[in-house]
Amino acid sequence: MARLLAFDTSTETLSVAVRHGDALIIERTSAGGAQASSTLIPLVQSLLAEAGLTLRELDAIVFGRGPGSFTGLRTACSVAQGLGFGAGVPLLPVDTLLAVAEEARHRFGAQQVLAVLDARMEQVYSAAYDFSAQAAPVVEAQLSAPEELVLPPGFALAGNAFEAYGNRLPEGAAARHLAMPTAAAMLRLAPALLAQGRTVAPADAWPLYVRDKVAQTTAERAAAKQQAT
Repeated sequence: MARLLAFDTSTETLSVAVRHGDALIIERTSAGGAQASSTLIPLVQSLLAEAGLTLRELDAIVFGRGPGSFTGLRTACSVAQGLGFGAGVPLLPVDTLLAVAEEARHRFGAQQVLAVLDARMEQVYSAAYDFSAQAAPVVEAQLSAPEELVLPPGFALAGNAFEAYGNRLPEGAAARHLAMPTAAAMLRLAPALLAQGRTVAPADAWPLYVRDKVAQTTAERAAAKQQAT
């Protein structure tokens, strides 16, 4: 029976969850973004106490490795590393887009999902997953303009990009689902990932950025705004 702590700070929502055994999942959400670095550890301590667990009793610490907010990804990875080093617990990095797809599968029954997260700068992160094929990625994580997304036939769209880019996302989706990379979704994915030997030592854990540029120049922002109108 796995004892797991999971958290994600890749978006504006901080998500933390603890799994103790096969069924018990305790989940909490809070404001993410700049506040995540100050609220994550107290929230972790609170949930572990509620579950009756200590860090050293965990089988693994699960964290959202990205893609997502650069600051958020560094926060999640550094906190996971610190907790893992201190407690002697391995880490399980989980792709945030896979967690989005899992959330859409769990909540809405979607089996084929194109997960899309707002990457700001007029771009989105995306990846496609087919749960009928054991969540094998059909399209690996990538960064693109919303208009450049290719929607595989029969796939649903899921993520947090609808408000920002709704009319610029591809049409013809089987459905559109608002879904976030929750810690509970990562805990549901964890048993299969653990069985595949996906844990790493704290020193070997790294964020998955996908984008290699943090901000646009003024000229690039103006060009992107003109293209969007």
